[in-house]
Amino acid sequence: MEALLETMITPLIDYPEEMNVEVKDEADKLVYHVTVHQDDVGKIIGKNGRIAKSIRTVIYAANRDNTKKVYVDIM
Repeated sequence: MEALLETMITPLIDYPEEMNVEVKDEADKLVYHVTVHQDDVGKIIGKNGRIAKSIRTVIYAANRDNTKKVYVDIM
């Protein structure tokens, strides 16, 4: 999942070297915290959150095998 997130986000941002994906594994969910450069936050979120919603949709669909829910937080 981390590789998928990085593959989707890297072409969208200007500072890919500052992108960081952290995983927090809790009892019933996996939370991916994506941290990018301050100038790139708007590019990841998009107008009205459309790009962020699309990224989350792809990650949710890719997680169909796992019993835990997956959440993506953009910092």
